[in-house]
Amino acid sequence: MTKDKDSITGSFHFVCLVILIVGNIIQFSEESEFAVDMSNMKLTHVPKNLPPKTKILDMSQNHISELHISDMSYLSGLKVLRLSHNRIWCLDFRIFKFNQNLEYLDLSHNQLQNISCHLVTSLKHLDLSFNDFDVLPICKEFGNLTQLHFLGLSAIKLRQLDLLPIAHLHLNYILLDLERYYANETESLPILNTKTLDLVFPPDQLFSVQVSILVNSLVCLQLTNIKLNDSNCELFTAFSSGLTRGPTLLNVTLRHMKTTWKCLVDIFQSLWPKPVEYLNIYNLTIFDKIDKENFHYSKTTLKALKIEHVKNEVFLYSQTALYTIFSEMNIMMLTISDTRFIHMLCPPPSNIFKFLNFTQNLFTDSVFQNCSQLVRLETLILRKNKLEDFYKVSLMTKHMTSLEILDVSGNSLEYDRHDGDCTWVGSIVVLNLSSNILTDSVFRCLPPKVKVLDLHDNRIRSIPKPIMKLEALQELNVASNSLAHLPDCGTFSSLSVLIIDSNSISNPSADFFQSCQKIRSIRAGNNPFQCTCELREFVQSLGRVSHEVIEGWPDSYKCDYPENYKGTLLKDFHVSQLSCNTTLLLVTIGVTMLVLTATVTALCIYFDLPWYLRMVCQWTQTQRRARNLPLEELQRTLQFHAFISYSEHDSAWVKNELVPCLEKEGIRVCLHERNFVPGKSIVENIINCIEKSYKSIFVLSPNFVQSEWCHYELYFAHHNLFHEGSDNLILILLEPIPRNCIPSKYHKLRALMTQRTYLEWPKEKSKHGLFWANIRAAFNMKLALIAENDAET
Repeated sequence: MTKDKDSITGSFHFVCLVILIVGNIIQFSEESEFAVDMSNMKLTHVPKNLPPKTKILDMSQNHISELHISDMSYLSGLKVLRLSHNRIWCLDFRIFKFNQNLEYLDLSHNQLQNISCHLVTSLKHLDLSFNDFDVLPICKEFGNLTQLHFLGLSAIKLRQLDLLPIAHLHLNYILLDLERYYANETESLPILNTKTLDLVFPPDQLFSVQVSILVNSLVCLQLTNIKLNDSNCELFTAFSSGLTRGPTLLNVTLRHMKTTWKCLVDIFQSLWPKPVEYLNIYNLTIFDKIDKENFHYSKTTLKALKIEHVKNEVFLYSQTALYTIFSEMNIMMLTISDTRFIHMLCPPPSNIFKFLNFTQNLFTDSVFQNCSQLVRLETLILRKNKLEDFYKVSLMTKHMTSLEILDVSGNSLEYDRHDGDCTWVGSIVVLNLSSNILTDSVFRCLPPKVKVLDLHDNRIRSIPKPIMKLEALQELNVASNSLAHLPDCGTFSSLSVLIIDSNSISNPSADFFQSCQKIRSIRAGNNPFQCTCELREFVQSLGRVSHEVIEGWPDSYKCDYPENYKGTLLKDFHVSQLSCNTTLLLVTIGVTMLVLTATVTALCIYFDLPWYLRMVCQWTQTQRRARNLPLEELQRTLQFHAFISYSEHDSAWVKNELVPCLEKEGIRVCLHERNFVPGKSIVENIINCIEKSYKSIFVLSPNFVQSEWCHYELYFAHHNLFHEGSDNLILILLEPIPRNCIPSKYHKLRALMTQRTYLEWPKEKSKHGLFWANIRAAFNMKLALIAENDAET
């Protein structure tokens, strides 16, 4: 998050980088099916079954030793061919005569010793470096490669006329591999035209190149494998002077350099008056000794010096002699990283440093303390050092009045508020404190105008509320800490970017987006979210925010608890409002129970359930009484052939027609008006009469339906246990009864009329005889027991 001003240093690389990209990478819009990757497959020859439409073919890192015209002739659309790191020892360019669209050909790191000169004029990138050529593999046909941007060559010897065929070409990049070079005599090569010249010298050999190389329009110079001592240092400086005299040169890069301290200072001194603006040294080894050297800081165009990966083989030396050379340089940008330096001197007042980068050294809290000369410094990077006291870091910046960017990440910084109030320069707007051991108290020691703050990978558990207001803060990174809650933007009123992933947030507040209305980007994934009711509102608030605001959504937002939801994406977590609102749940249950009770009560009243309960109770008592008597005794209780149930409105027919007819046949009849025992309840009399009767006759009519007592008699007769399973009911339909006239609560009567056969009283007198015959036939029981009962009485 810290805007490392390596980007400033990188601006001088931009020109070289563009040249590299243009020279080495060709963009194509073809579909992926036209690209074939067969690299690192241990091939010994080119396969014959390649797709004819192949445009990009990679066969690097194999064991191919020869190429034939038949290998390539059918690939007429081929544009890119990579054959580096194989075992090709001879090449005839005529094998590419059918590949007229070939633009990129990489044959580096092979065993080539000679080539033919029938080149494809469409080539833009040709790399023949790191092969076994004795002399540069250039012939007059190379002069026709007018589209060529990149050319890689290798040779053991350099001869004056070898480069003549390409001297007129304007190239972007020339790579000259001289790893096997040996000096024979001084040569002056033709003037080349290229923007980047990359020379690779023999490794582990003292520099001995005695060739004079001049280049027009040179922008970037790269030299690799430079081994120097005090004896041949002058030879190297003379060689490099010829290459660095051009007015267009901006960048010089030295890689894998081993030298004495004295020679290194001499190289600095030789380049100081040159037009070079950016000097980079990578993988530097210093040996022999380090003594004080005189250096004249004359006017220079050099803007930036970058030294990375330094190995110091000198163990006893004057540190002042070493640090003074760098601290007094009159340049704007200085990078010394991975050098194991333990300190850096405060520069003189005349310094113009704007950018200092001392990443991965051994600087302690004493660095730049009480240093008041860095007033122009805008960016200071002290990443991965040995800083421990955060309070002293704030004191260090006290006099850096132009400082805007400070990076002290990757140290062991701690802050104890008892150290006192922090003293920061007020100009800091970007502060990187990541990968330290800072705790919650750090929020009481921050620059008041900071806009970008990186605190990820520390030991912060909470953001205390009574802290100084950081009203200018726009970006906050507190990832990989132990925070349990999202911050309140009341303290960070301008916050627009929040990174808080990989913390301990389980139940984030749904009010976050209301308090932080300026948020345009939040990354809060990889937290142990508890998918319970408390999280429901937060998930709903996320749904109301644009997914462009929530980085990593939805893949990084998963449930961690409970177990049945673990691994579930928050977007797939759903829980109803009813199960999360206790009050609403209780009200819903109460209303449901009230409605259910009212419904049951209404149904009970509608179906006359109280009456049925009473009847069941009476019937149960009768059943209990019957269980206690033996069957013989129960049978002796039969006194009547039939109990007749009828409505008073039908009494005339019963008394004038039914009863006389039955008694004339010797059938003893039980009637309520003459057989009910006075003093007993009506229900008890009904039960007794039914129990003492063999049959129960019901005279059905619309009047019967309207009589409640008649329905009771019918109910008990149907449930007479003494004759359960027998045909003890006789239904006589005196008058037709419409089904819609039967009340719904008399469902027993409805069922009987549907399930049982009844006798219908005919209106015609001619049919009365048949009716009485059916009545007599219904009484088929021998009345011996009744007769015996009569005799006993």
